[in-house]
Amino acid sequence: MIFCVITDGTVNETQSLPDCDVAVFGFSGLGEVDYESELTGKTEKFEEAARLSKSAGCGLLCGCRTVSRGLARKSAAVSDRGRLLGISDMTHVIDGEEYKSGAYLGFYSVNGCKVGVCIENDLLFPEAVKSLAVCGCNVIVVMLEEVRDNLPPLLIRAYSYLFGVPIVMCAGKTAYFADISGAIATSTQKEALFEICPQSRYRVVTTRIKGISSDQREDY
Repeated sequence: MIFCVITDGTVNETQSLPDCDVAVFGFSGLGEVDYESELTGKTEKFEEAARLSKSAGCGLLCGCRTVSRGLARKSAAVSDRGRLLGISDMTHVIDGEEYKSGAYLGFYSVNGCKVGVCIENDLLFPEAVKSLAVCGCNVIVVMLEEVRDNLPPLLIRAYSYLFGVPIVMCAGKTAYFADISGAIATSTQKEALFEICPQSRYRVVTTRIKGISSDQREDY
């Protein structure tokens, strides 16, 4: 599968996309989206994303800041060939931040690929990424507004290796891709293409613990 990461550009200004299975826009893709304005028809940002995915014949993930009754969230809108599949929100808000947390992790079937969505602070919590991997994601897409240090690239490289899932990350004007071997690639091009071969490779891991069945004969 081909993932295209658009690091510089907006959905409404994009007339066409490179030939790909899934396209990923960062937070500049939709900007701020007010749910009330969307419902009343004053804006059509989610519809614009769905239309672009239809015209390009691919899946589309767009980072955005959503506002509902004064509450702001960091979110990602997911479309698939003309259909808006849903909007996922960042689930971890750290003290002092102005955002509201979401309630669940994003997991979607996009153009035949099982895609997990990880937004901003969620990357700092291994259980969030591990949960997406355990649920059977073929790829995890990470959305960051910017990269302030070298931690995010290190994290996606470690998570991809440990949990066996390729990770695509759009962070500001830089695109990243980490595969399950521990390798990582970066690009500052406006459009970066990454080829991903979804795999389901498992290994048997055993461990010994004390307790649980103490009434039975212990196996030494």
